[in-house]
Amino acid sequence: MPFIGNKPTAVPLSGADIEDGTIGLADLSATGTKDSTTFLRGDNTFASAGGNNTPAFEAVLNAGQTVSDAVSTKIQFGREIYDTDSCYDNSTNYRFTPTTAGKYFVYVNLYGGVAAVSRLSQIACQIRKNGTTVADSGIDNRSDGFGLNSYTFVSATIDFNGTTDYVEGFGYINDNGGSNVEFYGSATSSGCRFGAYKIIE
Repeated sequence: MPFIGNKPTAVPLSGADIEDGTIGLADLSATGTKDSTTFLRGDNTFASAGGNNTPAFEAVLNAGQTVSDAVSTKIQFGREIYDTDSCYDNSTNYRFTPTTAGKYFVYVNLYGGVAAVSRLSQIACQIRKNGTTVADSGIDNRSDGFGLNSYTFVSATIDFNGTTDYVEGFGYINDNGGSNVEFYGSATSSGCRFGAYKIIE
């Protein structure tokens, strides 16, 4: 607009000149989606708070699995409790192959036993990544009177590349009598569990 007389000198606004609560989100130049689930970062972008622990899954043994004595055997966790991204194969290879790279918490619980009392010598479970054992845990009863059945549990934090890396759960039971042994499972409940979820980094 035209001025009569001298043009006023431009003076920059300061924070003190702006009344509190007068600038709306629509007036900001920030990038990203602004809604009730995001916050404004110091780099002038909107970002989601927190993160998702996915891909994630848990599966159980839905029937007893008879295996050879004193042989490490893949546990056939066939019943999925959940599988957020369809990354767990519950019918063929019984393995978890996450499609997002990162660190995951992985766990295996084994419940199994032998055919007669006082013959459970050892029980152990393993987590194998790409076929190689990365974590194991077990119980040795050979100096403690043996037994009939027992639990054991193992967990680990494992890096995945998001494409080809996979994990599987293995179990091992040693029967002092040398017969076949069993990993316990049923259609309604199971002490044998296998699961994993992505860690928010």
